[in-house]
Amino acid sequence: MEIRAFFVLALLLFSSSFLQVARGQSDSAAEVVEGTEEGGDLGIVGEDVQDFSSESYTPAAGVETVCVFPKNPSKLLPAGEESELLVGMKNDAGESHLNIIAIQASVHLPFDHRYLVQNLSVQAFNNATVPPSVQATFPYVFAISKFMQPGSFDLVGTIIYEIDQNAYQNVFYNGTIEVTEPGGLLSVESVFLFCLGVALIVLIGFWIRGQMQNLSKKTKKAPKAKVEVGTATTDASTDEWLQGTAFAQSQANKSKKKK
Repeated sequence: MEIRAFFVLALLLFSSSFLQVARGQSDSAAEVVEGTEEGGDLGIVGEDVQDFSSESYTPAAGVETVCVFPKNPSKLLPAGEESELLVGMKNDAGESHLNIIAIQASVHLPFDHRYLVQNLSVQAFNNATVPPSVQATFPYVFAISKFMQPGSFDLVGTIIYEIDQNAYQNVFYNGTIEVTEPGGLLSVESVFLFCLGVALIVLIGFWIRGQMQNLSKKTKKAPKAKVEVGTATTDASTDEWLQGTAFAQSQANKSKKKK
């Protein structure tokens, strides 16, 4: 029984390690998520857009940005599914208009932003402007790679714009997001790990029960046989080596006198 139980345990552990290796190979083959679809009135362009990830601009004075996740305030982003955020801009830079060029974002490891996990899609605009002393909101739709492992990551989002033909950029979000598995919390891997945990608990319970049964058998001992001599009781093992001695004869005489 114990050999069969340990064989099943070894099989489950091997299957778990094989699943993790397969997921790791999928991660290495992950590709950058495709661009978003074309938009409407804002002139959003989703194809053949310039990559601004290698460019670095300074923010313009008087321009403020904010960011909200309207449909996901908890910032739980399922891998492989589209997510949306809104970028708000306020133009207090003087009498000039802001010409919005593009919005881009990237995913980094939380402890070191030098390690880039994924470059998200670049969403460009061709006729979006913000007049002086006006606030405007711009949508940004993106998707985390479906091969990304669940966990905490840092999302860094920037918006690039022009003022008087000079390029600037503002970081509208630099914070933590939680990447979850697609299709909700229940998945094949989570079910497998749950079954593995239950199997381990059952096997440990059987092993403890077997050890307790073996221990109880060892502690049980047969009672010693006793013989009565008059009104006193002595062990039979003690009487054997006292036979023929003066002590045994004196004990016999005492028992006769009592009778």
